[in-house]
Amino acid sequence: MVHLVQSRVKAYFLDKEGSHDWYHIKRVLELSREIHAIEGGNKELVELCALLHDVSDHKYNGGDYELGGAVAREWIMDAGGSDELANQVSLIVPKISYKGANVEDQKLPIEGQIVRDADRLDAIGAIGVARAFAYGGSKNRPLFNPDIKPVMHDSKEAYLNAKTHTVNHFYEKLLKIKDRIETASGKIIAKQRHEFMVSFLEQFHSEWNIKASYDDWFKS
Repeated sequence: MVHLVQSRVKAYFLDKEGSHDWYHIKRVLELSREIHAIEGGNKELVELCALLHDVSDHKYNGGDYELGGAVAREWIMDAGGSDELANQVSLIVPKISYKGANVEDQKLPIEGQIVRDADRLDAIGAIGVARAFAYGGSKNRPLFNPDIKPVMHDSKEAYLNAKTHTVNHFYEKLLKIKDRIETASGKIIAKQRHEFMVSFLEQFHSEWNIKASYDDWFKS
């Protein structure tokens, strides 16, 4: 049954915007499997949640954080899954997404923790940096505006509706992920990816604040 859902998900996401395309789903699936091998839980539930976690993402469906659960349930039932399994996935999927710096994550069983960790790990590190700027570009956001400071949002609505530049996304979300990873194996991966992002931001800010003229810089 998982392979039927995977085929449908792949077809649906293959031509989507680069930060949330099939390859993002595939990476989350593979990383979820790796974490599951260490942490345990129901493998089928992990795989289905990984495959369906973005099937109706609030960033693309008009801001509905709950719709993804209903769509995930429908796709599982269409593939011949049980009502119980479909219900389990439908309860986990809406709780995976990040909803603001000051918004507490909802409690999840180990299967949900694994997928949420895997999804968040794909948002940090080198691929996370690339995805952040790909998404920002798709929304016509500036790379950076030093006059617009980060905001630690207190509600999912404020977070969803914020208009800002891509570098702020690092401070409002990505740099906070390391401390919100729940699985022991996920924490190990997060540490290295977090350090890469910090180095990237240090280099970015250094390059942004070049004092010399372009000609002097170019000739050096």
